[in-house]
Amino acid sequence: MTLTDDELRTETFAERRRLADLLGGLTPEQWAHPSLCEGWRVREVVAHITLAYRHSGLRVVAGILASGGNFNRYADKIARKDTATTSDAELLESLRDNAEHPWTPPRGGQAGALAHDVLHGLDITEPLGLQSAPPARIAAAIGDPDKRQLKYFGVDLTGVSLRGTDANITIGDGEPVDLPAKDIALIVGGRRPVPGQ
Repeated sequence: MTLTDDELRTETFAERRRLADLLGGLTPEQWAHPSLCEGWRVREVVAHITLAYRHSGLRVVAGILASGGNFNRYADKIARKDTATTSDAELLESLRDNAEHPWTPPRGGQAGALAHDVLHGLDITEPLGLQSAPPARIAAAIGDPDKRQLKYFGVDLTGVSLRGTDANITIGDGEPVDLPAKDIALIVGGRRPVPGQ
């Protein structure tokens, strides 16, 4: 099922509110817990999620250029810098206050904004053993990733078809592998290996 931009926006805002509520109940130890993003704790992931709310687009572009045009290098640097100067409470406030912020990633549109927040939400909830986003929201966030998106995360689905057991989603056209939507998201987002590979 394909959602309209308005429906995607509604889901994005709902996911941000869900994450803010979840983060509001974390202990300092949980904020310091390793996430699924290599080298980042929960607080660095939240700093990354809220980057666009706390830094201007011009500052982000300048930072990327200063990092040799490498967005991942810049994202790592700014997340670490921000968590050294911004408290967990301030990061949470930024997320809560910007739940309905209009930010969308370049070339990603509203679908990209939802995917960004859902996937990074899983980076937090999975290692902490907390509730993930609803399966239908995860399926909407994954959508139907193209080869460029899969390649970005180092994912090769040759010969595999990932089918949701709790949401209407199928990705790939090979041998079917039935999984919950969150596991499919973790695979296509490069957080878990493709089954059988």
